[in-house]
Amino acid sequence: MAQERPLASPCVQVCALDDEDICIGCQRNAAEITHWSRMDNAARRQVLRRCHERAQAKGVLLCGSGER
Repeated sequence: MAQERPLASPCVQVCALDDEDICIGCQRNAAEITHWSRMDNAARRQVLRRCHERAQAKGVLLCGSGER
């Protein structure tokens, strides 16, 4: 069985934290950004789900589905 490739970072090169310390570009918090490179894919999927939920709650969701 082939090893799963690491999920790509959701970074969109718009790197600035809002008042809640959430990146306005990718919707990750500072800890999620810092630890991304050391996360396995399961943890990365959890972060991506939270990013999707944050974007949806803020009305800044750019994709139409729940997948990223």
